[in-house]
Amino acid sequence: MTTTSSPLRALAFNCSLKQPGAPSSTAVMLGHVSDALKAHGVETEVVQATAFNILPGTKSDMGSGDDWPALRKKVVAADILVIGTPIWIGQPSSVCKRVLERLDAFLSEADEEGRLPSYGRVGAVAVVGNEDGAHYCASTIYQALNDLGFTLAANALTYWVGEARSAQEYRELAQVPKSTDDATKMMVRNAVHLARLLKGAHYPAAD
Repeated sequence: MTTTSSPLRALAFNCSLKQPGAPSSTAVMLGHVSDALKAHGVETEVVQATAFNILPGTKSDMGSGDDWPALRKKVVAADILVIGTPIWIGQPSSVCKRVLERLDAFLSEADEEGRLPSYGRVGAVAVVGNEDGAHYCASTIYQALNDLGFTLAANALTYWVGEARSAQEYRELAQVPKSTDDATKMMVRNAVHLARLLKGAHYPAAD
């Protein structure tokens, strides 16, 4: 279902450990998320984090060679931010944690009215893996996004977890399970709805 309301933009971080061009289940999952967003008229850009030199730190610019400042501009320009991560040892990937650490800079970048750069932007999470940990990963990312000023809609997670210790990957599935497809569409539907509401009514200024 498309909409004639003012257009929204989404940015998705693929936090796979894979190098650019390598087959990635996280990329496939985010492709499905992007398709669902497109059905609502939302333009989506997917950024593979390993394609960029995201230096460690908690500032918006860590100096020479840091690619984060350009990525930060993309985050601020988006209405919806999707964090996509695989599960490794039951946790979000180290790449995912690096992205969240760099977003930490928002906490010291409030405008003159006390709003963080992330205010009015909606966060969502996509997780894939063949071990337990999808809900743990989501809860970790949820808390980080909310601490950093992003807003979470209801059912802000889509995920797929294969059989424990199985070699099967999401990207190899002949068909996406209905439960995962339904979760993706619900996450997107709710995120788009919330993003439109926030675009029309910003958070109040600090007293």
